[in-house]
Amino acid sequence: MTIKAIQEEIIDEFSMFDDWMQRYEYMIELGKSLPLIEEQYKTDDNLIKGCQSKVWVHAELDKDKLVFTADSDAIITKGIIAILVRAFSNQKPQDIIDADVEFIDEIGLKEHLSPTRANGLVSMIKQLKLYAVAYQTQLK
Repeated sequence: MTIKAIQEEIIDEFSMFDDWMQRYEYMIELGKSLPLIEEQYKTDDNLIKGCQSKVWVHAELDKDKLVFTADSDAIITKGIIAILVRAFSNQKPQDIIDADVEFIDEIGLKEHLSPTRANGLVSMIKQLKLYAVAYQTQLK
């Protein structure tokens, strides 16, 4: 499934909810289903800078696709990173680099987050793309 198709699926899922309380609950559920990072990767090197909560992300290459695992110490933040991992995991690094993240705006996520969480969201996206750039250079 392409990144765009996954993003469309996420938009459809969020559009089923009438209000933001339901969407937050859904994000918390998504966070619970997040492929968790192994304890050995919960290091300062894998912490995302710029997040109020602690968010760890680990990436590894499986053949030619990047696989992300993550965790957070905050339930909403865990839901946010779960959405991003779902959109970008098991994709080719170049596709991640080229992908837009307009779906975040389309589900209304940024406008319903506190300024510090919105900054954290931007930091998470930036970090996933940086991993993609690093692994893309290895594939060449």
